[in-house]
Amino acid sequence: MNSLRLFWVFLRVSVLSELAYRANFFLQLFESLVDLGTALGGLAVVFSYTDTLGGWRPNEVLALVGVFFLVGGAIHLVIEPSMQRLIEAVSEGTLDFTLTKPADAQFLVSIQRVEIWKLTDLVLGAGVLAFALVRMGTRLGAWQAAAFAAALAAGGLIVYSFWLMLATLSFWFVRVENILVIFQSMYEAGRWPVSLYPRWLRFSLTFLVPVAFATTVPTQALSGRLTGRTLLGAGALAGLLLVVSRLFWRAGVRRYSGASA
Repeated sequence: MNSLRLFWVFLRVSVLSELAYRANFFLQLFESLVDLGTALGGLAVVFSYTDTLGGWRPNEVLALVGVFFLVGGAIHLVIEPSMQRLIEAVSEGTLDFTLTKPADAQFLVSIQRVEIWKLTDLVLGAGVLAFALVRMGTRLGAWQAAAFAAALAAGGLIVYSFWLMLATLSFWFVRVENILVIFQSMYEAGRWPVSLYPRWLRFSLTFLVPVAFATTVPTQALSGRLTGRTLLGAGALAGLLLVVSRLFWRAGVRRYSGASA
């Protein structure tokens, strides 16, 4: 309950801050629409030459694009801006203000900034996903809906843990922003089925940079391709990375000297 209260406080502060620059909403909406139009245009071109892509039919890939925008919207809404602020706080020595608060410091740094206008990506992603499901003629049963929700939650936790570990590298290294840019570039590969890529890249996008668990696996639940074994694997990986990222965070905090040192 306290965690929800804290998140609500940070959300209110972010909303009030963003409302001072309402033109940002239209700029963000335009950017999101251009990005979505580019993605859909690419699909149209690809499927004008083939009926399947890596074994996926057009509407299934369209659903994948919807999931890609959903997860990407969540990343840009709170994960990315909060991790960017964490990196700045470590480099400037101002993380002390967070570490001295009574609430859990990791939780605070994870929700400290919310880019409210990034909700446009979530709305567009949900719209594309709903349209794809209608086109697929899929009637979601209880198993499919539960599997999709579980896979999406596991994918979100995996992405969050990975971002936290990358941001925590700022306790040891200076130019961590470059690593984040690389991850963002690799996440773009998630808008296509992971089965499309060569084996070495498929392995990298699944285990080294776990993009596949964030986009491909949840979409497999909607298309009936997801197995119980894969779902359990996603959940196990999410749990493992949460523990590892927590340990990594605590090791970084112990190294931190800050402005008060």
